[in-house]
Amino acid sequence: MSREELNKRNFGQDLPYLLDQTPSVVVNSDAGAGVGYTDIRIRGTSNTGINMTINGVPLNDAESHGSFLVNLPDLASSISSLQVQRGVGTSQNGGAAFGASINISTLDNRREAYGESQNTYGSFNTWKNNVQFGTGLLGGHFMVDGRLSRIATDGYMNRASSDLKSYYFAAGYQAKNTLLKFIAFSGREKTYQAWNGVPEPAITGNRALLQQYIDNGELSEADAARVQQEGRRYSYYTYDNQTDNYQQNHYQLHLTQGLGQDWNIGAALHLTRGFGYYENYRANRRFSDYNLANVVIGGDTITRTNLVDRKWLDNYFYGGTFALNYQPHDNDRFQATVGGAWNRFTNDHYGEIIWAQYASNSTIGQRYYFNDATKTDYNAYARATWQVLPKLGVYGDLQVRHIEYDIDGVEDDQNDVTTRARYTFFNPKAGATYALAEGQQLYASFAIGQREPVRSDFTDRPAGDQSAKAERLEDFEGGYRFTRSDASLLGPKTSLRFEANYFYMNYRDQLVATGQLNDVGTALRTNVARSYRTGVELTGFASADDKISLSSTLTLSRNRILDYRNVIYDENYTPIVDAQPRTTTISYSPAAVSAHTLEGQPVKNLRLALLYKTVSRQYLDNSASLERSIKPYQVLDFRVRYAIRPTFVKEIELGLLVNNVLNREYVANGYTYGYPDATGRQQTFNWYFPQATRNFLASVGVKF
Repeated sequence: MSREELNKRNFGQDLPYLLDQTPSVVVNSDAGAGVGYTDIRIRGTSNTGINMTINGVPLNDAESHGSFLVNLPDLASSISSLQVQRGVGTSQNGGAAFGASINISTLDNRREAYGESQNTYGSFNTWKNNVQFGTGLLGGHFMVDGRLSRIATDGYMNRASSDLKSYYFAAGYQAKNTLLKFIAFSGREKTYQAWNGVPEPAITGNRALLQQYIDNGELSEADAARVQQEGRRYSYYTYDNQTDNYQQNHYQLHLTQGLGQDWNIGAALHLTRGFGYYENYRANRRFSDYNLANVVIGGDTITRTNLVDRKWLDNYFYGGTFALNYQPHDNDRFQATVGGAWNRFTNDHYGEIIWAQYASNSTIGQRYYFNDATKTDYNAYARATWQVLPKLGVYGDLQVRHIEYDIDGVEDDQNDVTTRARYTFFNPKAGATYALAEGQQLYASFAIGQREPVRSDFTDRPAGDQSAKAERLEDFEGGYRFTRSDASLLGPKTSLRFEANYFYMNYRDQLVATGQLNDVGTALRTNVARSYRTGVELTGFASADDKISLSSTLTLSRNRILDYRNVIYDENYTPIVDAQPRTTTISYSPAAVSAHTLEGQPVKNLRLALLYKTVSRQYLDNSASLERSIKPYQVLDFRVRYAIRPTFVKEIELGLLVNNVLNREYVANGYTYGYPDATGRQQTFNWYFPQATRNFLASVGVKF
């Protein structure tokens, strides 16, 4: 996707929403309208399995493997190009790609000076304002670019506001064979916590089910009253500063240097500094849970208190990457790259009490838990492409990756989370492309990807339990591409593209979501010995004379766990494992996903687009139970952009995006858990993340 394609879609929503029309993608938003915490899944794999890089530097958090784009609001406005690579893909830096790779570049050089401002207002008091500038090429060698942005919204869900600020700055030098560029970008977010979602009765209005939540202590009487009052926009939290506060600063130094006619090298140094906390009001908590003494007043002993705590992260991620490229100047049929990276991540996790109804023996900012983590990750790879015959090209790719991960200390539940984990992975890849005729290709590839467990796979287990295993994926891809531009086909400037891609992703020890979450909204996972994803991805595009175009994608897939034993819990939260294994559907993996965009230009400079998205049923856990699932949904959006070019500025563009035109009430994410009640009957508790009904974003963009 080019800068222009991204800009067409960019009204201030988070980056996953700009990728919603790409194949096999499903997106969701905690706050319901695409601003704040959002998530993306590709082929059923969450962003913990999607390797995301910015200019070749890993963006995924080293411990959780997630890419928290809420920390980089309006990043899309600084992107020059973006590539989504489904499957394992080619070797690169960062974590393993188990669903896809998203490679972001901001490195292009705009030779002409520019100034721009984008301003959006929309439903739920949503605002986006930014200013961008660039000097162009100064003196034939120097360039400076910058951006300041602010995005704010009340959110669709009640008490789900976001206040997001960011900047981007780049300064570069280029000569005949040299490009040196320094980049700094940062984001600061304050979001009211919406990661609990809403209980199922808020969606269905079922009062009997609501009573079940009350009877089992999942909701208080006061909470239940608010469920009935607020409905699907219900927010679990009422404390006025139940917020997540985080800042992330990125610094990159890139060098590209030509080494004669046939060689060049690219290298980068990077540092990411992250710090912040989320604040919680905690009711009726035991003093012992916070390492505090009971309080004695007169003859009464008080064992519990209401309090407010903050859980902090304080981390550094730094390292370097390089790639040495060989391209013979007299032979364009062969090229090779040798590359690698060394990265280190250090992170302090700790909690503080900032207020308590009964202070006990605490002090100001009482620290009640602390653990630190260090992760070192280094890899080396070599790959080559060779056009063996005029119609046949092949490539090979070998990567070795080593990880050392250490945790020392205790977690918030006073559980000792000391961990020592070491992994070495060898990931080979190979493929071939064959030209059937002009504009027609057959291709096939095979790749192995392996990755280590995430932090929660260790810390959310009993003390000393390090049984979480690394995952292994064997990914086979094969397909057919057709591309044709032919003035005689349908008319002048006609373009046709079609691709059919088959994939088979065979897993060993895949870590799959159980449907439960920990206390910060992270999915709990378990290893399953054997599982697979297989399916076909169909994409097509047709345009005529730049007046009208239609693009469509359809993914049909089968996602299964073999020999799965479901786990339920008794009233003492003791796990009960099914006696008989069975084949079941992997959680959060829809069997059918489609996206369609019909765009037209009825008059010059006016572009209209209809965007239609469908997602089939998703299961919240691996039981494949309809009672624990997300219903299929379809969403229609409408977009219009109109550009005028007055004499006093280069361009003024007016835009309007109407989301969910048909006003559907749907949910796009959720989680589940269950246990037996006093009678021994198994109870299920589903929580969902409703998405906004019909809403709009209107924009005014000015280019100077």
